[in-house]
Amino acid sequence: MTEIWAHSDAPGLPGTAGPPRPAGPPRSADRRRAATVPPPGPPGPVRRAGEPAAPAVAKADPEADPEVASAVVELSAEDDAAVEVLAREWADEVEGTSYVPMGSDELVEYLTEISVDLVGALRTRPARTAAGHDAGRRLVHAHFTGPSTVERTLMLLGARLPELLGEDLREDVLALVGALAAGYATTLRDRTLDEQEAIRRAVIVARHQTEQALHASEARFRAMFYEAAIGIGLGDMQGRIVEVNPALTQMFGYTAQEMRRLTVGELAHPEDLPSVWVLYERLLAGELDNFRIEKRFYRKDGEEIICNLTLSLVRDERGRPSYQVAMLEDVTERHELQSHLEYQAYHDTLTTLPNRALFSDRVDRIFSTTPAGSTRRVGLCFLDLDGFKAVNDSLGHEVGDSMLQAVADRLAEQAADGELVARMGGDEFVVLVENSRGVEQLVDLAERVLAALAEPLELAGQELAVSASIGIVERPVVGGDASELMRAADITLYSAKADGRGRWALHDPHRDEAEITRFALSAAMPTAIEREEFFVLYQPLVSMADHGMRGVEALVRWHHPRLGVLGPGRFIGLAEETGAIVALGHWVLRRACRDARRWYDEFGDDAPFVSVNVAPRQLHELSLLADVEAVLAETGLPARLLQIELTERALTTDEGAPLKTLDGLRALGVRIAIDDFGTGYSSLSYLRTLPVDVIKLDGSFGERLRAEDVSDIVDERIVGTLVDLGHALGMTVCAEGVETSAQAGRLRRLGCDEGQGWLFAAALPREDIGDVLRDPDAPTWPGPRAVDGRATSSAP
Repeated sequence: MTEIWAHSDAPGLPGTAGPPRPAGPPRSADRRRAATVPPPGPPGPVRRAGEPAAPAVAKADPEADPEVASAVVELSAEDDAAVEVLAREWADEVEGTSYVPMGSDELVEYLTEISVDLVGALRTRPARTAAGHDAGRRLVHAHFTGPSTVERTLMLLGARLPELLGEDLREDVLALVGALAAGYATTLRDRTLDEQEAIRRAVIVARHQTEQALHASEARFRAMFYEAAIGIGLGDMQGRIVEVNPALTQMFGYTAQEMRRLTVGELAHPEDLPSVWVLYERLLAGELDNFRIEKRFYRKDGEEIICNLTLSLVRDERGRPSYQVAMLEDVTERHELQSHLEYQAYHDTLTTLPNRALFSDRVDRIFSTTPAGSTRRVGLCFLDLDGFKAVNDSLGHEVGDSMLQAVADRLAEQAADGELVARMGGDEFVVLVENSRGVEQLVDLAERVLAALAEPLELAGQELAVSASIGIVERPVVGGDASELMRAADITLYSAKADGRGRWALHDPHRDEAEITRFALSAAMPTAIEREEFFVLYQPLVSMADHGMRGVEALVRWHHPRLGVLGPGRFIGLAEETGAIVALGHWVLRRACRDARRWYDEFGDDAPFVSVNVAPRQLHELSLLADVEAVLAETGLPARLLQIELTERALTTDEGAPLKTLDGLRALGVRIAIDDFGTGYSSLSYLRTLPVDVIKLDGSFGERLRAEDVSDIVDERIVGTLVDLGHALGMTVCAEGVETSAQAGRLRRLGCDEGQGWLFAAALPREDIGDVLRDPDAPTWPGPRAVDGRATSSAP
């Protein structure tokens, strides 16, 4: 078989490249990063800053994509500056890499027009990647077809566009650069195919013309043959190469004389598929007139190249096969570009590890290719760094990135054959064991990983400790799927963190059910608030002096449609994690104030105040003060009948923000109480500055005071000290967890002003609180009877 090839950049011909400049990174790679360009407004015409109102749109070829031609955006002054920087750097990169009939200034101006379109496309929401396709087409039409022109262009745009316009556009830039490469390759291919078709037609016409016309046709053919941008070769029916053009010799690195001594078989690649030679034999037999394939070849220097080969059969005047014409286009650079883009799509740019996409593809393949009845097992270690956010917040993202790179290196060192290490995003990594031998293999892997991470990292001139929590899942492949595997790993990782961090946890199906229920409650909570599935009970706050009801604490419950009544321990933590506590807290506040208003309307000054708990998240909401004021105005409840309860920890997280809110609440006349006092870490000096009216002693302080005889007086002294402290600060002291009459007596003697607990009453519905206020001897209210010794406890 005679094969004929063409290089797209024959030197010395109009519209082709001159001597290629050595490839390398863009010369602008070391330029300083420009300021981030602010996002543009809605789509509109592309107009450079300072131009008149009638927009000057970047030139576009009439054959451009209609979408590109119609969707144009006005550029800001910053974008205009970015365009000029990009165009000049672009001109510096490609100047001399292709033969283009332009001076330096013309080249800058031409690339400026394309840069305007590219920047405008990125500023459009969503980004118009079709503009990249049009830019690639325009480069080919302007003869920017040198070997290194497209490589330098893609590297420059991929690096500089995010720097000039903002790192948040990196994914759009990758898509735009990919579209530019596709447009460039498609246009170059179409041009090549056009040339190939023209040559084929010339051969057919030459066969049917007179001798004079044949000579003219041959002259034209030879001109086209020697000046073509693609490699072309002529061969006889025995496979000997009889003629080649300059583009082909440049492509393969041989001289024309050397190539004429070769045969088609000597240019064969050892890994050619048998089907290639079947097609060739059919062509020589006259069964085919032509065929087209993509094929690899070796150059004289041993370098491998990839070419689009079109092989055509030329017949004589009697229709018999006479000779063969091979036309070759070198597409090696395009393949390398595609390989590079494919690598970027499946690998993490920071750590170079496989990314989520590659990991997901591998897991899906495991489950989709494993036949039914197989005993194959799969294992997964899902890893999350402990306290990584603190590293980013305290030392900066640069140190955080260095830590992720170091962790990735250590994980890769621990992976054995058949184990894939991937970064899922953020500080999450996975190690996939495709053919697990059992749980012991996964546990051993997790132990190795934790041991490897235990050694401190040398970062930013200091030693940094790093630890991780690992969720381990090991199971049969048959009967499961990828999503189920990842869900189990995620739940198990959460369990490892909940158990103390810096450890591994093994998947437990029973714990899965509890966690799935927990996640389901989190997801259902916002809708449950809207449907008012929650309700409020009230536990009395009793005067230790006269045993009367001074107030009530509002306690929320969830009447779940499937799980029944849920206590706050099942959902308050979830609400705080998900942020639903803000909406839930506001609902409880409004409901409690409405009920308190009903009591006030009926009992006047004898009505109890209502105490409502506020979570730390709510305290730091700027709208809390306005919300309380709006609810009081809506319900008409006097501010003195509302008490806000805050935990001691919530008040010590940030001195500025809560103090301003508390001062505002105090100015309204609302009472402020510190709940669970004694369990936090507040200083006495800070406590004195807070506008607090009540401290509620945590129930743990009174637990040892419940028995009839107290052998250790230390507990009494601790409670007495806290009571004296509260009184010294001018605060009311309330004891929580009062459950026996003996305990109530001791607390009263120690000076506690108020008490709360099952001794007096459990949490009651609003209607029962009204009954108690009407009749202090109501059955639901042990009240003073309990303290006087006529009752000792009350059901919760």
